Amino acid sequence: MKKILIVLFALMIPLFYSCEEADEIIENLGLTDLEINAGLKEALTIATDTAVSIVSKVDGYYKDEIIKILLPPEADIIVDNLNNPLLQGLGFDQLIEDVILKINRAAEDAATEAAPIFWGAITDITITDGYNILHGEDTAATHFLREHTFSELQQLYAPKMQNSLNKDIVAGVSAQETWSTLTGQYNTIANSIVGQLAGLEPVNTDLGEWVTTKALDGLFVKIADEEKAIREDPLARVTDLLRRVFGSIGG
Repeated sequence: MKKILIVLFALMIPLFYSCEEADEIIENLGLTDLEINAGLKEALTIATDTAVSIVSKVDGYYKDEIIKILLPPEADIIVDNLNNPLLQGLGFDQLIEDVILKINRAAEDAATEAAPIFWGAITDITITDGYNILHGEDTAATHFLREHTFSELQQLYAPKMQNSLNKDIVAGVSAQETWSTLTGQYNTIANSIVGQLAGLEPVNTDLGEWVTTKALDGLFVKIADEEKAIREDPLARVTDLLRRVFGSIGG
């Protein structure tokens, strides 16, 4: 009976997979590569869910110095000129701190909706990819996911992030509004004749694009941490599938 089932499985494989994938599955008796693929997807799903739960808490971004989101590089000119007499006494230092706090709060808020976006990307990992990822570096699965899905994730995540940037999350004022206040007041000075003579340049940056990219960067950092834990620590393998797949590489 067992032999009959294996033969039937082998005959059905070409209906669902490419020729190369089918050959690899048949070569491994139809089980090993399927388990590897399922195990990697499960590991990434668990890693993603855990990462999202970490960063979506209050201070998940803001108090984590590794993934904390700072101002866009284009705004460095504001920071660098805080001691310029033209900016003295206008509260720019406090505005900068307010923007940083609020964009991190927006990232924490948007992260609550990130998991399903990642789940969709994770399903695209093929059986052919699986073996190389499993036997790769300790963050090989995270790297593969980032390399193959970042642009798509960015597009899907951007509207959610913009929505969070527009929310009145801190003290009834949104991150987008505070950013507009900061850059608006600064640009008024920079565009004035005195500002031009002082060498100040206006700042015109898409805050949503910047925060979306940095928020995803932070999520991938946390996903990589979770992947390493699953690979290195048997106690982090919380399902039978994870124990079978990652136990097979000697961890």
